[in-house]
Amino acid sequence: MNQNPEQLAHNSAQNSLPKQSSRVSKPPQEIWKDVFVFPPNRDTLGGTAYLIVENDANILIDCPPWNEDIQQFLQSLSGVRWLFLTHRGAIGRTKELQKTLNCQVVVQEQEAYLLPGVSLTSFQDEITLSLNTQAIWTPGHSPGSACLYYSGHGGVLFSGRHLLPNQQGEPMPLRTAKTFHWRRQISSIEKILQRFTPDTLQYICPGANTGFLRGQKVIAQAYQRLAALDLSTLVQSQAPL
Repeated sequence: MNQNPEQLAHNSAQNSLPKQSSRVSKPPQEIWKDVFVFPPNRDTLGGTAYLIVENDANILIDCPPWNEDIQQFLQSLSGVRWLFLTHRGAIGRTKELQKTLNCQVVVQEQEAYLLPGVSLTSFQDEITLSLNTQAIWTPGHSPGSACLYYSGHGGVLFSGRHLLPNQQGEPMPLRTAKTFHWRRQISSIEKILQRFTPDTLQYICPGANTGFLRGQKVIAQAYQRLAALDLSTLVQSQAPL
């Protein structure tokens, strides 16, 4: 049976992870001096988490593998103020992470019920976390799927699973059997294109499938690549990939 690109990337990430869950195979890597990427996380089906380092208000995007090495790394950078969850599949060990780091968890309101016992900040359409970062509701992959926009480096969109690289490394909405609402996911791409420009959206940091980037840590020329998508054809696609 053919596997969709998201599943292929997950399988690849799983195969590369160590059998012992107490350690990670690789430390977080620097993308820029203020942005780091973590290795794939078993607890989120091979999801990729990121850290933005900002003047005592660090923002963690999705849950990284959770172990002593990761804890020490985060604490060495003054901890975490915000843990932003891009979608329900990125929850991982949120409760344990919050207890250890004393951070505030931010999630779109339609995913909030999945986090009982967690101190939450929820939002509807968007929320500003700092002068440089805003969360944007981009439903489709899941009801509360959201992206985090960071204005540094010409504009970076942390897209969760709303936009993922395909096998050629191009940013795409990937329809799967678990996709909540395909047409809304396409509409959310239109929303991003209307909100930004080539000058304000230069990079995408995807929340999975990072193996398809083939050593590149980000998707460059992000706006132009999204604008090149044939959304009218995509929206007619009926079958999951």
